[in-house]
Amino acid sequence: MRLDRQYSFIDQVCLGFDQILRALGDHPQTTGRGYPGGKEKDHDLTLAEKKHAAGLMRVNHAGEICAQALYHGQALASRGSQTGEKMRQAAIEEGDHLAWCSQRLTELESHTSYLNPVWYLGSFCIGLTAGLAGDRWSLGFVAETEKQVVQHLQGHLQELPEKDAKSLRIVKQMQADEEQHRQEAVDLGAANLPRPVQKLMSWVSRVMVKTAYYI
Repeated sequence: MRLDRQYSFIDQVCLGFDQILRALGDHPQTTGRGYPGGKEKDHDLTLAEKKHAAGLMRVNHAGEICAQALYHGQALASRGSQTGEKMRQAAIEEGDHLAWCSQRLTELESHTSYLNPVWYLGSFCIGLTAGLAGDRWSLGFVAETEKQVVQHLQGHLQELPEKDAKSLRIVKQMQADEEQHRQEAVDLGAANLPRPVQKLMSWVSRVMVKTAYYI
């Protein structure tokens, strides 16, 4: 989306619906980067290992649905063109993660979360609220979110079966990208969120993780 172009209200509504359909249909905008697990051999996993790996990757996929929605909401409400562009670019980069997780779930013969529309709607509202609070707070929300995501992915690196080299490669690349997004938000002037807000974000994340693993 070009910053120098003026979009009408109807244009913005249509673009918004396009973003929703792309995210929920696993056809988001991406940077076109290659699939990290493509060069790894898919070693035989036991049924239990396969099921566990699929559950973890389903959680990661749901997290990327949330990331799409958060960035879309924040970009819409952003009062600074630089911040708005940062949110739009981050959504495209997170689109890579969404595509990778979807492909891995297909390889594991599993499915994405049936609650993805719920995750998207809730996260979009949160992102919109954060954006309306102002750019510094919006960036602060990004920084804290990515910090928690990096920690969450570190846990997955320890939980995934050692034989599941493809999933491990994907999660490692995602973790590196999320840390980059966190640092970029800090560099742009992210505010430190109040401790109660951080705890609330962590609690909401845990609810999503426990639910998406199974459903």
